[in-house]
Amino acid sequence: MTEAHIFALGLALACLAGVRAYFTVFGVGLAGLMGWVDLPSALQVTTSPWVMVTAGALAAVEFSADKIPGVDSGWDLLQTLARVPAGAFLAAATLSDDGQLGGGALALGAGAAMTTHVIKASTRALINASPEPLSNWTASLGEDAASLGALALVFSHPLLALGLLLAMLLAIAGGVFFLARWLLRRGAPGKPAGMANGA
Repeated sequence: MTEAHIFALGLALACLAGVRAYFTVFGVGLAGLMGWVDLPSALQVTTSPWVMVTAGALAAVEFSADKIPGVDSGWDLLQTLARVPAGAFLAAATLSDDGQLGGGALALGAGAAMTTHVIKASTRALINASPEPLSNWTASLGEDAASLGALALVFSHPLLALGLLLAMLLAIAGGVFFLARWLLRRGAPGKPAGMANGA
């Protein structure tokens, strides 16, 4: 891989960790364990049976918790403590040639993970405020599908995966903006009758 590909891979993994940290760690470990990719030395820890079992179990818990309105937002708040450090580690470990985690790479990964985490958490909080009961399930399953697809693509075409992730984030951010406007307008009280008549 070129330096650009490695940079894109690290950044894309950090972005994914901001949405599904445990699934991303499990996927990286599985890819390395099965020999699908040659992991950098600092990422070899993800192939540990303890790491894979723990990440897999927590990914299953997250899959269920993320489908329950209200619980998903509480889970997102709690997972700030896991997603940001996971994103920082994945980016720094990918960008490290000698196994040493550089401060700049850690900061880059933490920033990328925090960005995707905030967008995800904000989106789910707004969706929970909307009246459609199935919108939560739809959003969660969409995140599951996007994470799976991006993780499958990231090792073979990291630049493409990163570009698609960024485009999706922009689209989601735009959707959050318009959803927030719609909810604010819907909740705004109407004008008094006297004001409507020019009194």
